[in-house]
Amino acid sequence: MKTNTVNQNDIRALWMFLGLILVGSVAPFFVYPTLLMKLLCFALFACAFNLLLGFAGLLSFGHAAFFGGSAYITGYLCRDLGLTPELGVLAGAVFGGLLGAVFGLVAIRRAGIYFAMITLGLAQLIFFLALQMKFTGGENGMQGIPRGHLLGVIDLSNNIAMYFFVFTIFMAGLWLVYRTIHSPFGQILKAIRDNEARAISLGYDVNRFKLLAFIISASLAGLAGSTKALVFQLASLGDVHWHTSGEVILMTLMGGLGTVLGPVVGAATIVSLQNMLADKVGSWVTVIMGALFVLCVLMFRRGIVGEISARMNKPR
Repeated sequence: MKTNTVNQNDIRALWMFLGLILVGSVAPFFVYPTLLMKLLCFALFACAFNLLLGFAGLLSFGHAAFFGGSAYITGYLCRDLGLTPELGVLAGAVFGGLLGAVFGLVAIRRAGIYFAMITLGLAQLIFFLALQMKFTGGENGMQGIPRGHLLGVIDLSNNIAMYFFVFTIFMAGLWLVYRTIHSPFGQILKAIRDNEARAISLGYDVNRFKLLAFIISASLAGLAGSTKALVFQLASLGDVHWHTSGEVILMTLMGGLGTVLGPVVGAATIVSLQNMLADKVGSWVTVIMGALFVLCVLMFRRGIVGEISARMNKPR
């Protein structure tokens, strides 16, 4: 019976990834590629955050530090040192993981609201460093980041080529998240989330698992930020601001916490609405986003994907 369940899950995952590849392959020919690239960057960012909160039960208010910090690193390496885009993005992901290790070593010593506040405080340190350091450009941000040539051959100044580069990174990140949560490591994370005391009594080094989850999540968030820096050729203070951390929480909760596709749907919803409403309502878009979030929490407590999944699996 267990084997059949595993096989069914694998088949569903295969169809899910094939469907995403199909939709993603044709999307840039019908939708503005830059909007799609922004959506994919934030979807990967939300998936990274969901891995930490949805499956490890750790609420971080400082994920913008990894997202924006890696954007600055990639921008510096590609613009000032002339690295190729693939090496710049890889370096950004590595930086995000290293910064996540530092944050994690400090933050995992506490739990709950104390953990969240520690991550927020550490993220504010990164924000002020980005504001004061010369190479970041201060309030003007780091501008003129070149997209370059992928593998020295493919010109990423072409929006379609850049889109498929971003789409490949997103699919690789989503696959990594899926494999992580469906591995023995992921099952232990869920056990820690549901009952940490019991996991400790079973002999698991809970802090070590939390730290590894934090590092993986930070690396993926850094990967998303690095990719966004290349897409918009800009790394700004907004990327490391606490508002960005709040935005990714909103995306994850609205889409469905603890689901694979929930953060993707949440990111697509928020980014699309922001794009449609920005020119029409101006700064009121933040108010509208907040109202939609409240309605979503009241009507869809599991999030959009979580609620749909629960209703589909509900026994008749």
